[in-house]
Amino acid sequence: MKTIEVEVLLMKYFDVRKKLIVPNPSWGLNINLHECDLLMLTPSGYATEIEIKISKQDLLNDKKKNHGHLHNHIKYFYYCVPHYLQEVAIKEIPERAGLIIISKNKRVKIIKKASVNKDCVKWSIELMFKLAKLGTMRIVSLKEKLIKNL
Repeated sequence: MKTIEVEVLLMKYFDVRKKLIVPNPSWGLNINLHECDLLMLTPSGYATEIEIKISKQDLLNDKKKNHGHLHNHIKYFYYCVPHYLQEVAIKEIPERAGLIIISKNKRVKIIKKASVNKDCVKWSIELMFKLAKLGTMRIVSLKEKLIKNL
């Protein structure tokens, strides 16, 4: 399973028609936010970060990150792993983190809900627009790659 496949599965599961979901925003928001594998924003203005891990080593290495996936603009934090990493993930992820599993037949299932970050703030309209702009920029980059592969 590849990260890009998991991104698509998650975007469909959480419904991109109802939420703003952007892969890999890492700059341009001016709030000193760490790079998120997937950042999802609800219409009410609260964000969920989903960290995607495909290998055991990648999951274990995540503990070395200085930011610890903590930010006052992130209300919920989840890890998403393939079914074969479920046992390791349950043991290794922080208590506050939720866990999403991708099954053998590529179904998405939340097996542990994330705790609420009580220090979380609502995103401003300006910040939401910046995130949408980053998502649009990502689409252009992906389409350029597709054109090169035609």
